[in-house]
Amino acid sequence: MPVDFIALFGVLAATRIRFVVVGGLAMLLHGVDRLTADADLVLDLAADELPDAVRALISAGYRPLAPVDPLALADAASRAEWQHSKGMTVFSFWDSHHTRPTVDVLLESPVPFAELWARADVIRIGDTDVRIASRADLIRLKEITGRERDQADIESLRRLL
Repeated sequence: MPVDFIALFGVLAATRIRFVVVGGLAMLLHGVDRLTADADLVLDLAADELPDAVRALISAGYRPLAPVDPLALADAASRAEWQHSKGMTVFSFWDSHHTRPTVDVLLESPVPFAELWARADVIRIGDTDVRIASRADLIRLKEITGRERDQADIESLRRLL
């Protein structure tokens, strides 16, 4: 089944929330041959538009994977509680229409959002300008995560620098 990333980015762009694509999709958009069916995103969690972005995702058919009020994502105290008591690193939304990717929103960016945003590459996807984390920031994020799979990604990214 095709995964419609274009529709997802259109939903987010309509809310004017600032976001940066990271993870496997960012790798793919940088030219690294990588399969992915989800979209890892860093949202501007301090933005006034964050509740609007959550509402737009819900209106578009996205549902939270965790059994919580999705608007709690806009609350810093709730995010901190999820991280500390449940060990959550991402808040996941799944598409009830099964045509768009699962969205994993990082609950906290290891790279400050303003820096990630400023260094991001901008590409046009459909009718939307989308920011993807720079190769250097992707390497940095993957070094911090430190999973075995990330080591291969780091090597691939370094070959592109």
